[in-house]
Amino acid sequence: MANLKLLNTKIHFQYEHFSRARTIILSGSLGADLSMWDDQIKWLSKDFNVLRMDIKGLGLSAVEKGELSIAEHGQDVLRLLDALEIPKVYFCGLSMGGLIGQWLGIHHPERFEKIILSNTAAKIGTDEGWQDRIRQVESSGVAALRNTTAERWFTTDFRQTHAEQVDRVLDTFQKTAAAGYIANCAAVRDADFRDSLKNIPVPVLVISGLQDQVTSTADAEYLAQQIPHSKHISLNAAHLSNVECAEAFSKLVLQFLNDQELSV
Repeated sequence: MANLKLLNTKIHFQYEHFSRARTIILSGSLGADLSMWDDQIKWLSKDFNVLRMDIKGLGLSAVEKGELSIAEHGQDVLRLLDALEIPKVYFCGLSMGGLIGQWLGIHHPERFEKIILSNTAAKIGTDEGWQDRIRQVESSGVAALRNTTAERWFTTDFRQTHAEQVDRVLDTFQKTAAAGYIANCAAVRDADFRDSLKNIPVPVLVISGLQDQVTSTADAEYLAQQIPHSKHISLNAAHLSNVECAEAFSKLVLQFLNDQELSV
């Protein structure tokens, strides 16, 4: 684990160098920290060095007041890669991390070999819905969202059969600073890449959850239709498909990055 000041803002990251020739960077969901990718490491480490970071305002990265933007988060990714002297990587982002991946693919495709966009959309939710969530956190804190977040992030079956794992993820969510959560709600609220997806030139894999009520399979199919060199495949999961279907998710990522046939 390490911290780095990017434009005087602390960014918390973990760079696991497994002496591989290639590196993948993982970017996660609103309200999660880099531990959400723990189950992927044993799979990805076979072929890749793994770089994870806490998005600004989340985890152990600096808490920002006011509002943030997806562009700022994308620039943080580029600055971190520059600081670590990694010229080109593979990128995997889920939910808000998927929005960051879209921005990077549109504006800085030269830094990325391939991009995975999981459980995300070109436009997530509505402005009104995000404003309602901001008001709820302002009045009651992040903890007030725990139960509804559990329902959004995991299927009923997974919550029942993996209760301890779900609780660990939700405990991390509940510790999120209200200011950081609100700042990132604004970032997701304002992100809309529907008119720009055609400008992503790198190969893209879109992963969706068949039971995802936040970003649907229709959202994923729209991404795949608009991005020129893309494929879409679904897993039987809710929003955090990398947690709920850890092995299948990880194998899909490796198949795509290694130019193998995709199969679930």
